[in-house]
Amino acid sequence: MATKHGQLVAGVDSSTQSCKVVVCDAETGEVVRQGRASHPDGTEVHPREWWSAYEAATADGLLEGVAAIAVGGQQHGMVTLDESDEVVRPALLWNDTRSAQDAVDLIEELGGRERWATEVGVVPVASFTVTKLRWLRRREPESLERSRTCVLPHDWLTGRILEQGNGFDGWTTDRGDASGTGYWSAGSGDYLPGILDLAIGRRLELPRVLGPTEVAGRTDSGLVVAPGTGDNMGAALGLGLRPGDAVVSLGTSGTAFARHDAAIADASGSVASFADATGGFLPLLATLNAARVLTAGASMLGIELTDLDRLALAAEPGAGGLSLLPYLDGERTPNLPTASGTLSGLTRTNATPENLARAVVEGMLANLAEALDALRGQGVRVERVLLIGGASASASVRSIVADLFDAEVHVPVSGEYVALGAARQAAATLLGTDLPAWDVATDAVLAPDAEARDRVGELRGRYADLRSRLHGIPTS
Repeated sequence: MATKHGQLVAGVDSSTQSCKVVVCDAETGEVVRQGRASHPDGTEVHPREWWSAYEAATADGLLEGVAAIAVGGQQHGMVTLDESDEVVRPALLWNDTRSAQDAVDLIEELGGRERWATEVGVVPVASFTVTKLRWLRRREPESLERSRTCVLPHDWLTGRILEQGNGFDGWTTDRGDASGTGYWSAGSGDYLPGILDLAIGRRLELPRVLGPTEVAGRTDSGLVVAPGTGDNMGAALGLGLRPGDAVVSLGTSGTAFARHDAAIADASGSVASFADATGGFLPLLATLNAARVLTAGASMLGIELTDLDRLALAAEPGAGGLSLLPYLDGERTPNLPTASGTLSGLTRTNATPENLARAVVEGMLANLAEALDALRGQGVRVERVLLIGGASASASVRSIVADLFDAEVHVPVSGEYVALGAARQAAATLLGTDLPAWDVATDAVLAPDAEARDRVGELRGRYADLRSRLHGIPTS
């Protein structure tokens, strides 16, 4: 249905796993049609795969009548381009950990974590673009030599849309996505050329940072292309995040982020000082392990995810003392890129499928509960948690999450919130107004049980002791 303006907008979520596109009423946010196509698996992907997926997702006239579009994309990915703007090598994605040692080296070379946190807003880990550029210098100097420009996944797809529509006039990005590179500061609002000098010994051309609703370009058909942003910033837009709200996303990765009124400086490196897509700030903590922990648990037990739910709900809270430290893909926070998962406390008494299923769910959520505590430790107000991502639909997750997070948890109705956030930005850019007020429906509201606090405290203490004993992480 068209608005009274007769205008439709589109939002793109170019994520790790797929490309999702929603077409919305610009005034109300009603989704009128949508498309989806898969991306190849892996931590290194050629950007042409993103374009192929975008074309498939928008096939059969999906974008017919659309007046504006914006792209939300996976953060941090390194896309290097030559002097003809051709891709030099496949992009290294956020979840590629081969630059872990480069992150360690960069921390030391600038003078330590405190200086990184204060001057840049992030402390390098393998996820950030700056570490991937250092890896390129160290392992593929010939690729770096050919590289003239470095852009992010959302930048590249935005530019490709404009290029195909004869509207390309240079590479652009936004402050939200730029703040995840490691060479743009949310605090100063500027690129940090000295960091690139440190990382690769020379400058690269970087995309122009657009304002929150500044037009990136127009195609020859008149399609307005908005700035776009990173996926987490897009989700914040789609959810209509307000002060006091935190989001925990249980997708391929886990994230916890919240609106804040200033940049932060966390020398531990746990909380990144990101910008949001509105001119504010979005301190964020990310984990490599989230929903796929549940998938791995179901695989271990030889069952479907629905059966994992059933078994976990049949076990007593605490899983009889069985604990799963869920670092199955290494971990980003805490920074343990080479770690593996650990099943601890196994006895003949607690060795049941029910307890294993429960430990899988509790372990995944305990990891994200630490993330919320880290946000609070930086002075970020957390009054309400919005739980999104595929695993938010799990009955066992919902039965535990409010107690472990020690907060009221709202579960929005399942939706493509990154794509919706991008569409909301496109609507504001098109109409030249503030972000339109789009309703977000709630599926469930979960309250913590005061009587469960002692039990939850014991559970979280057990996980803290396990992290300390195995990985040297101090208990709080």
